[in-house]
Amino acid sequence: MTRTVLRVAVSALAAVACFTIGPAAAGVPTDQLKGQINRVLKTLADPDLKKENRAKDRRQAVRRIAEDIFDFSETAKRSLGTHWNQRTPAEREEFVRLFSDLLERSYISKIELYNGEKIQYAGDTVDGELAVVHTKIITAQNSEIPVDYQMYRKGDRWLVYDVKIEGVSMVSNYRTQFNKIIRTSSYQELVKKMKTNQDEFRERERQQTRS
Repeated sequence: MTRTVLRVAVSALAAVACFTIGPAAAGVPTDQLKGQINRVLKTLADPDLKKENRAKDRRQAVRRIAEDIFDFSETAKRSLGTHWNQRTPAEREEFVRLFSDLLERSYISKIELYNGEKIQYAGDTVDGELAVVHTKIITAQNSEIPVDYQMYRKGDRWLVYDVKIEGVSMVSNYRTQFNKIIRTSSYQELVKKMKTNQDEFRERERQQTRS
């Protein structure tokens, strides 16, 4: 993961493990996002799930909430860019599964590391079926990091498909990395790398469980 993507991970997840300050915008996208964030906070505050031997259960609980916040399929599609159109239905399904796993390892599993960050909701802008929820992360050093959640409407729900930190897009970062691997090697090599990273992570998890 590049340094820029890592910063996206840090800032985006800080926005989940935080408490709100200041007035919240009244827009529906903002309200729905806040509601899901509150679910995450309750999960992280659960005394039973805080136990050391419940780390995996806690992560799975947060993952289930994240699936109500993000549209992993849409994020995966946008991250693969033009290469998505060349994939078969089976390849797309596999890629979404691998990409969702990647996001869990890179983002969701790090939520527990954040404590005390604050978030300000600065309103949202809605354009038809698309919306942007504008927020600011207030760090422990009182510096402000703008975080914008790109969302789209699916039925009566607003789902996140991208997160921009100081104008830097998570999707664009992944797209650049994926495109480089595909163009210098192949799509199959990208999938191979993603599977290898997945296997290595699971092996580390097993070792931690046994220790």
